[in-house]
Amino acid sequence: MAVLGSLLAGRLILPGHGFTAAHGFAPLSPADGPVLRAAAGSVLYLALIALLGLGVATAVRESAVAIGVVLGLLYLFPIAAAVVSDPHVRRHLQQIAPMTAGLGIQATTGLRSLPLSPWAGLGVLAAWAAGALLTGGLLLRLRDA
Repeated sequence: MAVLGSLLAGRLILPGHGFTAAHGFAPLSPADGPVLRAAAGSVLYLALIALLGLGVATAVRESAVAIGVVLGLLYLFPIAAAVVSDPHVRRHLQQIAPMTAGLGIQATTGLRSLPLSPWAGLGVLAAWAAGALLTGGLLLRLRDA
């Protein structure tokens, strides 16, 4: 619902700030392929982050530690990528980072500059979430059987 509200707000607000066809900007439309992908992908991104958090929380069984681990997973890779000077290593870190790869789904322009395609990036985040859920499920089964 928030994504649809944001699209509506953008459609109403942006033309008043110069984002018009006269300036080379197409009107914001949910029927436009990249906008639809970004909107649906944003919902999927948030759901996958929630599943990642659920898997980590199930594995560690301590809410404060789970929050720290999830935030560490999300923010450690972009910070490390910003510090690394080798462009190949930086790009690889961006490709395996759950947050950076997953947020590529929201891009509507400049897709060639992304470390992964939008759907592939969301797939990386889905793999992180699946790994966390699998680990959490196995540990739950082994500890509480």
